[in-house]
Amino acid sequence: MKRSILATVLFLAGAVAVFGEGFSMSVGGGGILGGVFTRYTLRADGVMAGERVTVDADQHMNQLDYGFFAFFDATFGTLSVFLQNGVNSWRQPFFVHDFAGQEDSGQGWETVLGISLMGRWPFRLSDRFSVFPMLGMDYQISLRQRRSLDQAGGWRYNRDDGSVEVDAYGNAFRLSDFNSLWISLGGGADFTLTSNLFLRGELLYGFRLMTSHERKNLEMMRQETGDQSPRIGGLTSGPSVRLSAGWRLFTRER
Repeated sequence: MKRSILATVLFLAGAVAVFGEGFSMSVGGGGILGGVFTRYTLRADGVMAGERVTVDADQHMNQLDYGFFAFFDATFGTLSVFLQNGVNSWRQPFFVHDFAGQEDSGQGWETVLGISLMGRWPFRLSDRFSVFPMLGMDYQISLRQRRSLDQAGGWRYNRDDGSVEVDAYGNAFRLSDFNSLWISLGGGADFTLTSNLFLRGELLYGFRLMTSHERKNLEMMRQETGDQSPRIGGLTSGPSVRLSAGWRLFTRER
């Protein structure tokens, strides 16, 4: 076992020595195209109107994202800032088992400002072409959250204005409640056009962590059912493609 581990370490070290790139710094920018898919259920077991009940509140959302970004990288890490819009369709089934149920649905629009920090390890395959795996995170600051409600004839509202969506205490949500932290992984490739100019393509898949909005919905379940441990299960995730052009400011070969 120890010999296998040692052999693996030596192999990886040799691969880095042969294929790994030297140190460089670059800047650039490009466009983003991606999607987000939400499938989760809030569940609580409690008492409503004197009866024991199980409440399920589901969230189904499919979203198309598009935007642009600027980046700075230093071989093994990339820092980028992006502005991104999203257009989605959503539906929210709500069931109180053995009693009643309803489903709301509509369209949605959002705008976020994000900052991303990704680690990467480039491997040079030729003088012009290199590839790199990526792992990191990004934080998205919500600038706009807007929806339409099919059950009200397509009426549109802002999710932070309190007209439709409120927390357990009747307060309007804040835009910051929709801020989100994502963990992303994937890979990319650089193609050198000149000594300084290059093209870059990246394919990433991200997983969103729980937001303040979702935590407040859990609190609403506690208040309405008396269940002190309501549960949330599911996933919000999605792919993104980034295409960009960059300019090398500094390069030191191995």
